[in-house]
Amino acid sequence: MAKLTDVVNMEKREEIAVLIINNPPVNALSSGVRKGIFDRVSVAIEDVSVKAVVITCAGRTFIAGADITEFGKAPQAPSLDVVFDLIENSRKPVIAAVHGTALGGGLETAMVCHYRVSTATAKFGQPEVNLGLIPGAGGTQRLPRIVGVQKAIDMCAGGTQVVAEEALKEGLIDKIVEGDLLTGAVNFARKIIAEGRPLRKIRERNEKIEEVKGKREIFEEARKTFGKTKRGFDAPQANIDAVEAAVNMSFEDGLKKERELFIKLMMGSQSAAQRYVFFAERECVKIPDVSAETPQRTINKVGVVGAGTMGGGIAMCCANVGLPVKIMEVNRQLLDKGLGICRRNYENTASRGRITMDDVEKRMALIQGTLSLEDFADVDLVIEAVYENMDLKKEIFANLDKICKSEAVLGTNTSGLNVNEIASATLRPENVIGLHFFSPANVMRLLEVVRGEKTAKNVIATSMAFGRRIQKIPVLVGVCQGFVGNRMLRQRGRETQKMILEGATPQQIDRVFFDFGFPMGPFAMGDLAGLDIGWNKTTSEGETLRDRLCEIGRLGQKTNAGYYDYQPGSRTPVPSTLVEKMIKEYAAEKNISQRVITDDEILEKSLYPMIDEGARILEEGIAIRPSDIDVIWIYGYGWPVYRGGPMFYADLVGLNKIYDRMLEFQAKEGDFWKPSALLEKLAKEGKGFKDFRLGSRLTH
Repeated sequence: MAKLTDVVNMEKREEIAVLIINNPPVNALSSGVRKGIFDRVSVAIEDVSVKAVVITCAGRTFIAGADITEFGKAPQAPSLDVVFDLIENSRKPVIAAVHGTALGGGLETAMVCHYRVSTATAKFGQPEVNLGLIPGAGGTQRLPRIVGVQKAIDMCAGGTQVVAEEALKEGLIDKIVEGDLLTGAVNFARKIIAEGRPLRKIRERNEKIEEVKGKREIFEEARKTFGKTKRGFDAPQANIDAVEAAVNMSFEDGLKKERELFIKLMMGSQSAAQRYVFFAERECVKIPDVSAETPQRTINKVGVVGAGTMGGGIAMCCANVGLPVKIMEVNRQLLDKGLGICRRNYENTASRGRITMDDVEKRMALIQGTLSLEDFADVDLVIEAVYENMDLKKEIFANLDKICKSEAVLGTNTSGLNVNEIASATLRPENVIGLHFFSPANVMRLLEVVRGEKTAKNVIATSMAFGRRIQKIPVLVGVCQGFVGNRMLRQRGRETQKMILEGATPQQIDRVFFDFGFPMGPFAMGDLAGLDIGWNKTTSEGETLRDRLCEIGRLGQKTNAGYYDYQPGSRTPVPSTLVEKMIKEYAAEKNISQRVITDDEILEKSLYPMIDEGARILEEGIAIRPSDIDVIWIYGYGWPVYRGGPMFYADLVGLNKIYDRMLEFQAKEGDFWKPSALLEKLAKEGKGFKDFRLGSRLTH
């Protein structure tokens, strides 16, 4: 084997030159890979003994995309365009041999080859849209020419992937290889040579785009659809524009249009935010004082205390990945109700074609109901998921301490109670950890892993790994009231409640949030969740507007009345004249004068206190890094991905601007607007949260 670089090698199998890319972990198209491909293909073309070239990859996958760590940096030669021109214009056939995934630039590489073969398990896609981009090296121009416009839109604007069988049917690949891929690819190359097949260039295949010329409605319908399903995102629309350019322009002009759109997106804030989130997700599992080599405890059986909405959802998370789980309730009626909800959820998923009825039965068989904590004696992990009452939780943990085996991890799903106090009910606080799932637990991807003062490092490592195993995004946080997400949410709630008394309406505030990119505003969300969460009928004295709504039976959607009115069977909020009257009466009672409040003020007063609270959380070491806070808000609270999370957004606005605005509010409304020391420091130094470095609170 002749070695060119550390990442690209070439060997000859008689008349076939085989290029092997070896750039782990995913063979990304870094500058070294591009140079290696260019140089080796050039050598193969000039070698008279070589009749064809096969491009393949070592490791677990074909090229899975561009090297996004190079995005935003000075370009290094050769560019992909130069490499692709060399391959596509080669006078010898070039065959791509694909295993694993050919994604983004990987699929673009395969499409400039004259032929493509793959394993039966290979997948193909153009997922650049998930990074706020479009394919930048001909993907939007070649793909519709081979799979058709509609499929190209689905793959480019929707980021959908196709498996090998579908790729073969669509003409994206020429053969599925049985057995050894490289051997099959070399044999395929020899057949191409023997039969004298032409050097097919996708760029010259226009029959599938000719079919849709003049049919503007295809693109208008796609824009309408993605405008709903990807509301607020720029990249899906740009991908549709680029595919339309493939239909209406020459290939060369289409490439120029694609490049213009790519650069515009690359330079925009949305792509910057989406790329930031991509790395933030991967960063949040890195814990400074808990190394990747930290031993983990074995989790083969899970116990869940409580079969309500949260407990049932947690049990489903375990069953979904094949983990046996026992779920306990205090009586048969509640247990049967909880198990019945799990079954209905699974059956609803099956009715939509996402799983089979056989899957339903297999998963339900993994969920075993029990009426006794004694049955948790053999489980490796217990997750308590009862309502938020400290005395009850401590009683449960004291009992678990007596029942569970010594190495069992004891987790609490509390959304904000003191994990250290809960742990104090046991003789093994080192085994206790917070596992805060978000509702519905079987859907929401976030898992706040709450580290107590005495939580053992191997328990932390085990819990983070468990989170990934059940397909959550685990983020480690420290102990404080509300942890990270709910602690920040309280600041937002304080201000939105104040603003409806000062003159804004619930629908105005909700519209501002919706326009910002949230799936719904705080008042519609309150109605959805239920206004009586945390409300006590026996102790309520009408101290807040929410108390008064609950006292007259307006509990939200479940009673067809909350901050909004709802028609029976409908979830569409309708502004309520009764609530508007109650707001005005309450404001008058509290001597609060009402005025016109602008949308900008609503946004500032809602988001800036959250951002400042995030700064305090960083000061205290409750969160390890700003990006962890952003991941929590994106996957737990619906913060729009294309805005990167509250801390990323704060840097876009400018901390100096936020700081100055908070000082204005402080002067008018009081010291609860006083900025945190960290926000003040960074603002005065002209820095952002991106410049923050880890404190020491979470390390011990």
